[in-house]
This record gives sequence, structure tokens and C-alpha cells, in this order.
Amino acid sequence: MQHKPIHIIIIDDHPMVIEGLKTLLSDDKRVLIKNQFMNGTDTLTYLEKNSADIVLLDVNLPDINGVEMVPKILNIKSNIGIIGLSTYSEPSIINQMIKKGVKGYLLKNVTGEELVDAITQVHQGDFYFSSEIQKILADSVTQESGDLPKLTRREKHILTLIAEGKTTNKIAEELFISPLTVETHRRNLMQKLEVSNAASLIKVAIEKHLI
Repeated sequence: MQHKPIHIIIIDDHPMVIEGLKTLLSDDKRVLIKNQFMNGTDTLTYLEKNSADIVLLDVNLPDINGVEMVPKILNIKSNIGIIGLSTYSEPSIINQMIKKGVKGYLLKNVTGEELVDAITQVHQGDFYFSSEIQKILADSVTQESGDLPKLTRREKHILTLIAEGKTTNKIAEELFISPLTVETHRRNLMQKLEVSNAASLIKVAIEKHLI
């Protein structure tokens, strides 16, 4: 049975970037570009009367910056998935986007395959941050982390794999441990970070610079 494609809106102030994204995604039947905009105002006007599943959002826009756009979009369409797609790799900007409500963040050097993976996972309710973004955030950790929970090396490794969207069975296979052991680590991680599901686990871990 053919599932309907994921409807996407692109917001970017560079026509060449928009065309490039359309080319990257055009052959994949899982996604459909519903519209594209070069500023925030036109996007918000459109969303007042139209729907979409995923927004690919640049940070640098001529009227409203991407950080400010996130809550404005969610205020109109609370169930829409927003993925930051930008050349900006500054940890402070990425963290602001996460705190405002984006479910993913990628740099513009992303491949079409990874972009569709990100879109699919966010559409399913998960978070998606490329390994490059995870490394940028991890490298930005300061010494002000005295109140952070203590994670074992194995817990950190499993947390990273969870953030990459890998299933319990896949993690077990990769680490040569049983799925039950992975689930035990997952429960311990959720307890230490005081969350109740995997999506919140990833969000809190990123905010606390644990991955």
C-alpha cells in the first residue's frame, strides 16, 4: 500500500538553495514539496490557511530570523515538524533553535539521503540531529556542568546511537549486547535525565550538551 508523501515547505532566502533542495528531493516518492518561500512573513500567511507536515527552515531570513520563526510557526500549526537547515554551525544558534522547538538540525552540505531520513524521522515524532551537529554541540561543552548527571561510557555511547535514530535491536547488534541490556541502559538514561520517552531524552541530552 502506497503511503501518501510527507508534505514539505522550504523557507530560504536563496533561490539557488531552494532549487538545489527541490532537485535533491524530487526523485523521492516519500516526500512532496508543497511550497517554498524566501521570507518568514509570506510563510506565516500561507500557514494560516494551508497545512504541511515538515518545514525546512533557514536561520538567516530577510524579515524574521529562523530562531524567532520557530515559535511563530508552532503557534499557527502546533503539530508541524520543523527542521533547521542552515550554514550556521554556531552552538548558541543551534541550541536556541532546539529550545524554541525545532525537532532537527542539519547543515546545508547534507546529502539527499540523510535529508529524507531526517524528514521521515521527524515526521514520525522523533528528533534528528546529524552527527556533525552532535559533534559541534558536544565540542561546545563548557566547564559549567557540575549539576549534570554522571553517565557511564556505555550510556553515552547508547545515548548517541539513540540520537542517531537507531532501534534497540540495531544498537544491540552494533554493540554485541542483548536488546534487553540496551533497554535497561535506555531506562537508566531516562531516569537519570528525568524524562519519560526517547524524544524527550534526546532533547534534554542535547540541551545539556551530553551528545
